[in-house]
Formats: sequence, C-alpha cells, structure tokens
Amino acid sequence: MAIINANQNPRSPHAPTIGIIGGGQLAKMLGAAAAPLGVQILVLSEQPHCPAAATCQRVIAGDPDELDSLRELARQVDVVTLENEFIDAAMLRQLEAEGHVIRPGSRTMHLVQDKLVQKTTLRAAGLAVSSFMETPDLASVDMAIAELGLPLVLKKRRNGYDGKGNATLRTAGDAKLAWELLQGDENPLLAEQFCDFSAELAVMITRSLDGSAVTYPVVETAQHHHICHTVKAPADIQSGLARQVKTLALNAVSAVHGVGTFGVELFLARNGQVLINELAPRVHNSGHYTIEACVCSQFENHIRAVLGWPLGSPEMRAKAAVMVNLLGAEKGSGHPHGIDRALSTPGAHVHVYGKTTSSPSRKMGHVTALGETLEEAWQTAHNAAQSLRFGAPNHS
Repeated sequence: MAIINANQNPRSPHAPTIGIIGGGQLAKMLGAAAAPLGVQILVLSEQPHCPAAATCQRVIAGDPDELDSLRELARQVDVVTLENEFIDAAMLRQLEAEGHVIRPGSRTMHLVQDKLVQKTTLRAAGLAVSSFMETPDLASVDMAIAELGLPLVLKKRRNGYDGKGNATLRTAGDAKLAWELLQGDENPLLAEQFCDFSAELAVMITRSLDGSAVTYPVVETAQHHHICHTVKAPADIQSGLARQVKTLALNAVSAVHGVGTFGVELFLARNGQVLINELAPRVHNSGHYTIEACVCSQFENHIRAVLGWPLGSPEMRAKAAVMVNLLGAEKGSGHPHGIDRALSTPGAHVHVYGKTTSSPSRKMGHVTALGETLEEAWQTAHNAAQSLRFGAPNHS
C-alpha cells in the first residue's frame, strides 16, 4: 500500500484532517472547499492519479472494499467521510468499533445504500414514496406487475447510479429480459411503481451532529438517458410547493440520521403529489451549482458538518443559476477540446474534473452560470458547454 505525497509539507499536528473514501470529482471539490478553512484532506483511491490528487494532501493507494485499506486511511485522520454510497456499512461499523469517527455513520449507510431498506425506512417515517415490492425471484416480478401495474421500474437494490441498475418494464413480456439485464439471479432487486411525473426535483440538505440543518433551494433537474444533464436553480415552482419539498427532504435526511450533505431526489407527479425518489448520503451532482451560486457551497457545508463546525448560509448569490453536465462523447483523453472557446464565454464557470480518460456518457466536468433569469443563466451555461467536447475533436 503506497502513499503518494501531493504536498511535501508535513501535516500540521493542529490542522483538522478529513479522510475521504474515493478520489473522484466529488472528493476533488471537497478538497477545494477544505483548503480555505485550513482543513487537510487524505483520500483513499485505487488510482494514485485520481481527480482528487489535485486538491488533497495525500492519496493513499488502496482498495476501498478492503478493510485494511480503510484502516490505513482512518488511522491518519480525525474523521472519515465518503464520496459514494457503495462502501459496505458492515466495514464502516468495524472501523467505528475500533474507535474511528465515520460521518455519515454506518447506521446511516445501512439505511441508505440498500434501496429496499431505504424505501422501507422512509415509508415507516410517514414520508411519501412510490409503492414498491421486494422481488427475490422472477415469479415475484410477475406478482409486482399484477399488484403495482405497468409501467414498472425494476432496480438493483445496491450499487446502481446514473440509471445503471434500472430497467423499465412496459409489458408483462419485459419481465424476463429485465431480470436478465439486471442479473437478478446474482443481484437482489426491487420493483417500484412507475411515477408519471411532470418534473424531477432535488434538494441538498446539510445536517449537523446536533440535528440542526440548512436547506438549499429546490432545483429542477433534466435527465438524458437517466444521467443528469441540467440543473436549474431555483426550480420554477410555487413557493408553497417549494416549502413542501424542502420539508419532505429534511425529514428524509433526519429519518436516516444523516450527518453531512445529502442529495434528495424527488418526483413531482402530474397529480400534484411529491414523492421521494432516492437519497444520496453525500454531496451530489444536483448541488454543484452551489459553488458559484450560494453563499456557502454544499462542499464547504459538508466539511463543516462532519467536523462539527457551524453551518454556512445556503442562500443564493444571484436570482438564478444553471449547471450543465459535461459528458464524454467517446473514448479518448480526459482533457476537453474547445476549452479556449468555453472560457471566452462571459459569465461561464468551467469545471474540468481531471479524469485521465473519457468514455461515452461519463461525467467529465460541468459548467455553471448565474443570471437574472433562468433563461439567461441557461443560455450562458449552454453556450460554454457546447464548445467543449471530451474524447474527440469538436468539428461543429
């Protein structure tokens, strides 16, 4: 197990140190938020030259699925946090038993990382979710179709993201194909009633150790092929509905005893009902706009929360903000073509994640713009994003 020094200066004995499990773009942006606060960051990553290497003090090369690697990280920091929900809660519980501080903790991760457990927990707390059923075998999928109707969404209970691990059944004949696609004989699955929604909404919540929390504006997200493409802040909805969404999101994070920043994704059904779709126990793609648009970003507030520090204001600095994700076009370099043109777009804030390679639909960066209106902000962000291409030259 190797330690790669990104900074030759030794760690100050007085500097708070956070360990992050994972070295991707979320860890990179957490590192950027930690630096002005005098907080040092160590990350555990299988790839020494991960995106987070640009903003952290050290990268510990190791497998996040191995307890010894997790121990190597935990013993060098004051608190451990994470950038994804895939680390098994039992291993986090073992670290806690050995005296290490994990935030969010193993109890929270147990309640969130299995979607069946997550939905059961939220429903037990009286929160609105789509009807769902456990589907341990193919026969139970047919039962779910009979009970929940069509269309029906079949999901992996664990390790699904960006639409990977989901399949929509539109006819009864789709059951076997969806089961095979998701490898149901190997992966536990659940079925959810399809929500006929008019909008997809999201809220970032940062919750402290004492249960106090700040709530960011409700945003509207647009998905392309199950991957978030655009985030508009604030969502163009009535103030009463926004308050309802914020309350539902806050109660969801409280129900899983969350500490730190959480992403709460929701559906606004065509009948006006608001349903929780999923929780993410970490900083989230739908909150990237907060770096430029809010007084205190989701990343800075996560740092504050896991260290037990006072939380910052989630208020927006402008009337509107739009974030556009930058996705890989094909296999190739992780450095984009068209960066000069994008940076020439007035008001565009370009973020390139620093991944070494691009592949189709891989998240490679994002652009955020502020404006007096959502349309103004969208036009600026869209123009800059259109100039950038990952994986092949842009000939447009």
